[in-house]
Amino acid sequence: MATTLEIINGISQALARKHDGALDEDGEKIEIGLRREEGDPLIDSRVIDGFSAHCKGNRLCISYHSEVPLKEVHNSSFESEIESMVEKVKSFIQKEFRKVTGSSLSLSDPTECDVLVEYVSRIRTSVKAYKTYKIGGIDAEPIHSENATPKLDKAIKDWISLGKNSKKAKNDTRTKKGS
Repeated sequence: MATTLEIINGISQALARKHDGALDEDGEKIEIGLRREEGDPLIDSRVIDGFSAHCKGNRLCISYHSEVPLKEVHNSSFESEIESMVEKVKSFIQKEFRKVTGSSLSLSDPTECDVLVEYVSRIRTSVKAYKTYKIGGIDAEPIHSENATPKLDKAIKDWISLGKNSKKAKNDTRTKKGS
C-alpha cells in the first residue's frame, strides 16, 4: 500500500506532463483528448483550453477551462461535452500515474460537475468546469482541528492584554490625552 506522500507525489508527476506539446519517453506527443489537440496547429486557429488539479485532504479537485464560441454554448449537449472533457482529464491523470508509479490511482465518488459559463464577447465565452473525486488509499479527511480555536483565542487574549499592562517606554514623551 502506498503512503499518502507517495500518492500525492505520483499525482504531481502525472500533472507535470499536462502542458501543450509534452512528449513521452519515446518522443511521441502526449494525447490528453483536449480540444487544442485537434487539427493542424499551423493552419487551424488554436483553441484555448487546459486543466489543473489540486488535492484537498483525500479529494482531488480537477478544473477545466476553455474558450468556446457562443453558438456552442446553446447546444443541448454542451454540459455533457464539458463533463466528458473532465473525464478525459481524469483518465489522463490515472494513465500517467500508472506510468510514473507502476500502481493504479483510484478516483471515485465524484461530485456533480459544476460548469460556469462567462460571457466574453458576442462571439466567445469562457467556460470553467470543476469536479472533485475521492482518492483511494488516502484515509485522511481535510484537517479541521477543534483544538486550534481555543489556542488561538488564548493567544489573541494574551496579546491584547500586553497592551493594557505594558509600562511606558523611557523615551516616550507623549502626554496622556484628556489630562
